[in-house]
Amino acid sequence: MPLLHRIPGLGLIRRQRKGQGIFLLCSFLAYLLILILQWDLVLISLRSLAVASALLVRAPHRLREIFSIEIIEFWVAAIVLLAMLPTLALISEKSAAKAARQNSDESRNESSLGSISLQAFMRNTIAQSAAAVVFVLYSVACLAPLLAPFSPYDQQDFLVTAYKPPLTRLQALVLLQPKIQAMPVTRAGNIEDRMAASLIGDLRTLKTRNEPNALKFVDGYRIENGTVTYLQGMRTRTMPVEELADRGGKTPEVTRTFVLGTDQYGRDILSRVIYGSRISLSIGFLVVLISVTLGTVIGISSGYFGGWIDAVLMRIVDVLIAFPALFLILIIIAAFGNSIYLIVITLSFTGWMGVARIVRSQVLSLKEQEFILAAKALGLSSMRIIFRHLAPNTLTPVIIAATLRIGSIILTEAGLSFLGLGVQPPTPSWGNIINEGRDSLLNHWWISTFPGIAILTTVICFNLIGDGVRDALDPRMRGQS
Repeated sequence: MPLLHRIPGLGLIRRQRKGQGIFLLCSFLAYLLILILQWDLVLISLRSLAVASALLVRAPHRLREIFSIEIIEFWVAAIVLLAMLPTLALISEKSAAKAARQNSDESRNESSLGSISLQAFMRNTIAQSAAAVVFVLYSVACLAPLLAPFSPYDQQDFLVTAYKPPLTRLQALVLLQPKIQAMPVTRAGNIEDRMAASLIGDLRTLKTRNEPNALKFVDGYRIENGTVTYLQGMRTRTMPVEELADRGGKTPEVTRTFVLGTDQYGRDILSRVIYGSRISLSIGFLVVLISVTLGTVIGISSGYFGGWIDAVLMRIVDVLIAFPALFLILIIIAAFGNSIYLIVITLSFTGWMGVARIVRSQVLSLKEQEFILAAKALGLSSMRIIFRHLAPNTLTPVIIAATLRIGSIILTEAGLSFLGLGVQPPTPSWGNIINEGRDSLLNHWWISTFPGIAILTTVICFNLIGDGVRDALDPRMRGQS
């Protein structure tokens, strides 16, 4: 039984923390299941990471010749998958120990402000549920290469696969032809060449998701006299049976299920929504991180130093707030072109003004408090006062503003991508997937509906988390949570 209670979540369930315990247990089991099902891809990803690291040290020019940005996705997914298992176990163990301490009378009066706020947030069931959904969304984004059943860029035989509704099952012939063209491998015997050949093989395996043979989707087929006759839409075609892969006596066909249907090019909607979550969620997180950091620094500097520094910085804030942010974003994109990095920078530098004003108002009231005056009287430097006393006491409104702003940033990015001004196809994002399905919304509703549901769910959850954080940090609202 003690060994059984080491499983994440079970200790919390035993201490009557059923909600948190069930969530940790389900998360741990889900990560473990993914690790078991995709163990081959995880192992190949880690091996390729080790080989690429060694090749970077010994022959960086060889690594540049064969490196692909797509392989980083598998490295991140493998590292996150392996790291989350002990992380969830550690969180569960610490939470169970904390729950045990809170049951003792002597620890009830020792709670800090942070722990009191956390307890208030944990009592908010709606905010907790929203946080769990956001955790699932970010987990899916990080593990996208291991969870997506297809590559989001694969344009299947669209005569067969185009505009298929959700839960469609299609037949596919397994061909002898490889799925992707093999890169030439040098046969020299030195260590760098062998490492490069190993990395090329691993990269090819990861790109094909360990399914090296090409597939030909068909509506039906028959094999007669060494010839395969197959039907694709209204067309009947033939090919020699020798072009089929040898599957050890098994039938040369496989069945693939498109859970959320396909688009006009036969691309799997589920895979594109999963990969699109990486773009939307990453942009939302990075933009808020940069804008909140910039707004906090400027707000603290303006409020603490005052004088001409305050006047100059606040006038800049007034000018930027008065200028329509959307027009500024459109002008910058029109002048410099579309790219993910430009979108992040543009949204970051057009969204920090509100945070700066909030932080400045907090600092103006804090710097007249007795503890700040005492710190100045003791001769502490301005930087020490700012980082040790002012910044921590301004975190409450900053955290609330950050959690509430992530949803609006995701909506802005989706809107830009929908208008064709954000992330450009074929790179999937929720906004441009909706845009691709807008012309066929009545007949093929699933193309735009599922990414729209993803945006709606994400924005609502972040807003609920923001409300929960605000209530938990506000002493007047804690008793009502």
